Amino acid sequence: MSEPKLPGWIRVLLPARQSVNARERLRVVAGALLGLTLTAMLSQWLAGPLSLHTWLLAPIGASAVLIFAAPASPLAQPWAIVAGNTVSAGVGVLCALWIPNPLFAAPVAGALAITLMFTLRCLHPPGGAMAVLAVLAHAGHTEFAVSLAAANSLILVLAGCAYNPATGRAYPHRQMAGPRPAGTQALQSPASDLEAILARYNQVLDISRDDLEALLIAAQQQAYGRRLGQLLCQDLMSAGPASVVFGTSLEEAWALLRERHIKALPVIDAARRVQGIVTLADILRSAPLDRHASFAARLLEFLRPSGLSHSERPEVVGQVMSAHVLLARQDQPAAELLPIFAQSGHHHLPVVDGQQRLVGMIAQSDFLRALSSSAPTALSPGAAFVASTVSPVGSTPP
Repeated sequence: MSEPKLPGWIRVLLPARQSVNARERLRVVAGALLGLTLTAMLSQWLAGPLSLHTWLLAPIGASAVLIFAAPASPLAQPWAIVAGNTVSAGVGVLCALWIPNPLFAAPVAGALAITLMFTLRCLHPPGGAMAVLAVLAHAGHTEFAVSLAAANSLILVLAGCAYNPATGRAYPHRQMAGPRPAGTQALQSPASDLEAILARYNQVLDISRDDLEALLIAAQQQAYGRRLGQLLCQDLMSAGPASVVFGTSLEEAWALLRERHIKALPVIDAARRVQGIVTLADILRSAPLDRHASFAARLLEFLRPSGLSHSERPEVVGQVMSAHVLLARQDQPAAELLPIFAQSGHHHLPVVDGQQRLVGMIAQSDFLRALSSSAPTALSPGAAFVASTVSPVGSTPP
């Protein structure tokens, strides 16, 4: 059943559908209940003889929504909550002392709190409410107002640090991109298209840059998988690939790579089972190319067999090959190989049959040909954004 067409101004006001299921909603509600209860009880104990009406500050309820419903949000991280609420409470108290009329003190406190939260990288929406509340409810308990905001925030954060991981949600959630594993091919960081687009967007996003990049890459891979459809590895592979054995000389392997215009050779045994893979890079890494002679002369000297029964330098492919090689099955869906090619640094995969015998080779270029030959599909605005910000698979040379 199609949705009724509504005027544009009405559609702008309508909320988007939430993608969380009932189990996640129950997790959020239970976490907020436990977190606020613990915060209230411990804060009341810390408040001691002070009024029972001041042991839990109202903006903490909004902080609980962020901690338990959006634990990955930059606005919900421990520093944002504790520093944002505490600084804002202090600003509110100072404005109440310096500006007698609350009608003017409250807006000034809210604006100054936002300014400081931006400066200290602790932007937290309930902080604005905390500043206004400190002005309107200020009753001479200056030190208590600030310390209580800090205590409320810290207790709630500690509750979130215990509850969220226990229920399958990372918290605190990393906000800065960490070092990538060697060979990982994701967006080109730091000077990536994503960085440029975020700079042009110039608005606060309720998602970390690292998470946004991960979502875009996942969307790209899913889109590629959809376009690949039901293709199997045997549909994309190059059948009957050139191969070598452990004892093949480096000179012969180099000549075969140059003759076939390929960059990798599977190394097989007598039963055609894959023992490893040797690439142009493997051979070049083993060659002594740091001496003062022409590159071609040094390479030819290295590849030429010494004729000795024992040699200190490698002479056969088994001595330079990569023994740990990922294999693809010929009946495996081709889309399953996308993460391997996109993120692990692999450019060629041997394809084997049910008896683990070599039947073909599949490369990143095979995926590109399959994608280019697929019928183009209409992109939604979100998919178009993904397509404009991610790098094509296979953009890094072997």
